[in-house]
Amino acid sequence: MDPVDLFFRQVAATVPAYGEFLAEHHVDPAKVTTPAEFAALPMTTKDGYTRRYPLPDLCRGGVIGDMIAVSSGSTGEPSFWPRSVADERVIADRFAEVFDAFSARERRTLAVVCFALGTWVGGLFTVSCCRQLAERGYPVTVVAPGTDRREIRRVLPELAPHFDQVVLLGYPPFLKNVIDTEDLPWHAWDLKLVTAGEVFSEEWRALVAERAGIADPLRGIASLYGTADAGVLGNETPLSAEIRRFLAARPETARELFGESRLPTLVQYDPGVRYFEEHEGTLLFSGDNGVPLIRYHIADEGGVLPYDRLLSFVGERGFTPSMSGPERPFVYVFGRSHFTVSFYGANVYPENVAVGLEQPEVSGAVTGKFVVEVGEDERRDRFLTVTVELMPGERPSDEFADAVGGAVLGQLLRLNSEFAAYVPADRQRPFVRLREAGDPEYFPPGAKHRYTR
Repeated sequence: MDPVDLFFRQVAATVPAYGEFLAEHHVDPAKVTTPAEFAALPMTTKDGYTRRYPLPDLCRGGVIGDMIAVSSGSTGEPSFWPRSVADERVIADRFAEVFDAFSARERRTLAVVCFALGTWVGGLFTVSCCRQLAERGYPVTVVAPGTDRREIRRVLPELAPHFDQVVLLGYPPFLKNVIDTEDLPWHAWDLKLVTAGEVFSEEWRALVAERAGIADPLRGIASLYGTADAGVLGNETPLSAEIRRFLAARPETARELFGESRLPTLVQYDPGVRYFEEHEGTLLFSGDNGVPLIRYHIADEGGVLPYDRLLSFVGERGFTPSMSGPERPFVYVFGRSHFTVSFYGANVYPENVAVGLEQPEVSGAVTGKFVVEVGEDERRDRFLTVTVELMPGERPSDEFADAVGGAVLGQLLRLNSEFAAYVPADRQRPFVRLREAGDPEYFPPGAKHRYTR
């Protein structure tokens, strides 16, 4: 999108809050005529913009849209986001691209929405976008059990046999837990997965694909990059997934590209409807929504990679992708920095720990949920603790805790060069605590999980 001509002037003229915001910053919209001048506009944020003004003033013409969704964000304080049918049409394009990779235009598809329902943004919007696909002629039928495990167990055996394939849509740890623990014939249903909300590893993709009977993980599992503020901003394509798998096997090459010892989500986006910018290692975006947003800073760490640059980068390192994909730019997203812990000056990322739990020697007995903490012993020496949830029916043992500690340490040393260099060798091995499934202190059922404390 041309951020000046196509969007900025309209928002400045029709959204009361944004007009007032510009006036407060002494900005005359008529004098913003170039991309460079657009890039000099003040950023908007949740605290500095959307929470400062009445909800109607954030909308075009001061009128709230036809639907409202709620998000809790990372702080737990609810935010309200108006939506419209026009918003759904744009975002349904991202779903269409994912479902096209599943050959859903030609195959009868049952879309099972496993995001939280009610007023929460994920479930509502996913149902709406899947129904948009049906309206466009995709043979897609939607059922929405949400996060109710009893409903999932009830509706899937009844409905799945009538379809060529089943697509589960939900948060990665929830979908994995459903596949791991529900005794259902996943392999018979030609399962596909659409995830959002968390970064997962390529080991996770391979592990879950094996357990679910997904023959082609790159075409059968896709991640969406979305926010409550603006819906889906980008989506994995088979091309982005294949490039990410290449980088996952080469940590130093990934670090050279991304500047981090962890692997981000890598998606493609449509610059015709979302305009991304980088700001000090974080992302800004502009886009039309129920609440139009200009240079909105969501505090997600990441960056933008032009299509030609990324393909040249991997090509120079001997990799030519076999998967096709749209010639559109890529955006990579780590998530938010406060979900790390600092240990001897090294950032310990949950993504690194997750790969340890996905190793074959331990993955069968753990759910994939964990909590990373840093504590002090009686001598005030710091130590790294990882509390791990066991699969239902598994019981803690010292032997298995030792195996988990070894698996996690191995991946921390492989993936995180900062950890290997900064942390003294005698302090590198994490202390592992095993908790039974659903432990009320660390893994309460139904709660949004936090991987660090």
